[in-house]
Amino acid sequence: MRGVLSVMMAALLAGCVNSGTGPVPPQTVDAVDLQRYQGTWYEWARLPMFFQRNCAQSEAHYALQADGSLAVVNRCRTREGEWQQVEGVAVPQVAGETDKLWVRFDNWFSRLLPGVAQGEYWLLYLDDDYQSALVGHPDRDYLWLLARSPQVDPALRDNLLQVAREQGYDTEALIWRTADGEIKP
Repeated sequence: MRGVLSVMMAALLAGCVNSGTGPVPPQTVDAVDLQRYQGTWYEWARLPMFFQRNCAQSEAHYALQADGSLAVVNRCRTREGEWQQVEGVAVPQVAGETDKLWVRFDNWFSRLLPGVAQGEYWLLYLDDDYQSALVGHPDRDYLWLLARSPQVDPALRDNLLQVAREQGYDTEALIWRTADGEIKP
């Protein structure tokens, strides 16, 4: 009986030791000046996500608030040409650190489950001039390539794709912004 218990305890302890050895999370930028980050960002590409399933063109508008949070307005032009929008707020996950944010939108789901209905918004890349950014989820489920201009610059696109691949994101599954409203993988 002691032998069986010893084996079970060893297996349990081994499971505890190995439980934290999952994938290494992506690396974020050191810091983000939210004053400079505010304004309009155009989505060049994204990994598929349920809430954007009908979006052909998306943009995000951020405004720094007196309490240090960012007011968020995400706009989406559908394939039918209609604009839809949702409003929310982004706050640092850790006070004083601006590379990882919680984003919560004002919708039925967040009103129903306020503690659960917030998304992780990690800044993986941000150029020195705050003109392009790569934003992702730590589980690599979501990814957005963002820029201040809606027109895709090929060299910048290639740089963002390289950073995303180095961080372990599936860039083959990206959905790209189009000028005509058609959604193209």
